[in-house]
Amino acid sequence: MKPLFLISLIVLVLPLVAKAELSKLDTIKAKKEEVVNYQMLDGEIEAVNKSTVSSQTGGIISKIAYDVGDYVKKGALIARITSENQKSGLQQAKAAVNESKASISRASAAVIQAEAATKEAMANYTVARSEFNRVKGLYAKRILPRSQYDKAEATLRSSLARLEAAKASLNAAKAGLAASKSGLASAKAGLNKAGQQLGYTEVFAPYSGIVVERHVELGEVVSAGSPIMTGISLDQLRAVTNIPQRLILAVRKYKSARVFANSDKVGIPARKLTFFPYADPKTNAFKVRASLGSAVKGLFPGVFVKIGFVIGKEKHLLIPASSVAYRSEVTGVYVIDENNRPTLRQVRLGSPTADGKIRVLAGLDEGEMVALDPVHAAVNLKLLREEQFKDSNTKKETATHE
Repeated sequence: MKPLFLISLIVLVLPLVAKAELSKLDTIKAKKEEVVNYQMLDGEIEAVNKSTVSSQTGGIISKIAYDVGDYVKKGALIARITSENQKSGLQQAKAAVNESKASISRASAAVIQAEAATKEAMANYTVARSEFNRVKGLYAKRILPRSQYDKAEATLRSSLARLEAAKASLNAAKAGLAASKSGLASAKAGLNKAGQQLGYTEVFAPYSGIVVERHVELGEVVSAGSPIMTGISLDQLRAVTNIPQRLILAVRKYKSARVFANSDKVGIPARKLTFFPYADPKTNAFKVRASLGSAVKGLFPGVFVKIGFVIGKEKHLLIPASSVAYRSEVTGVYVIDENNRPTLRQVRLGSPTADGKIRVLAGLDEGEMVALDPVHAAVNLKLLREEQFKDSNTKKETATHE
């Protein structure tokens, strides 16, 4: 019987020799860090670019390219207006420009002709004046009779009159040319205006966005200023809210906020806060816009969100949010002792931070070591309990055999 007792004792003691070693756990020390305090307020998402495109000319709607809900790219044709009157006006403006150019050609020819006549008159006047001076000298010496003197004087006066008339004609021709050039400038301005009016018959999207309202129907008569379509752009969004008077000084001091949508606990940082410089006389609240910049997935104009405004800073005990273990209704962390042995500790948590950490309000002290991987820690804890259970059974069986 003695050998059998020894074999049984060896078998019972074997688990104590072949204990599984606990693997090393990655840990972090719980410590207090400075975190910001947020004041949560209700807000609403709105598009930065929202506008109504209107007609700049009158006519009949002959084409509607998009409807409510359609996505429109920047520069795309969204509507066309009947352009018969505008085309006619453009043709008339082109004809006026051509006529003005022809008038300039005629006026230029008249100037050239008047300049030639003026040169000829000047030459005749020069000859007549030279002849008069010669006759005048001879007449003074009593060489020529009075009749030749009178004839030379009459010729001089006649050539002078023709010269003055030629100069007047030249001035008139130049004035006509200037008037023709002015008429051409006016005609070109009219042509540009007619071109613009024709261009106004096609309405284009000022930016990429979605049509939210259509104001006209096909075949409808519109005038200048009639709304055509209303659209919004999702490329740039902002959150809008009203801040109570008691909070405005703190919000202005830190000028920082995060927008929380749906179940998001981290939030989206606001790129810029725009404060309206006056309060609503009825509510004494200040309107504030929090710019989000580029499009944010899951956010659309009209959606309600929470906006957290920074109103102060203080120290809190923080741990990584990934180190928290959720077991049924228990929220806890695995605290690791100096022997690398984990213990599940129930904790009460606060709000998360933007860098992936979470506040610990109760259940944990500063300086304690927390397992970063709760799954790994749970495996070690299970092994530890199994070994403790085996040790307990072994001791009981040993005592029984003894």
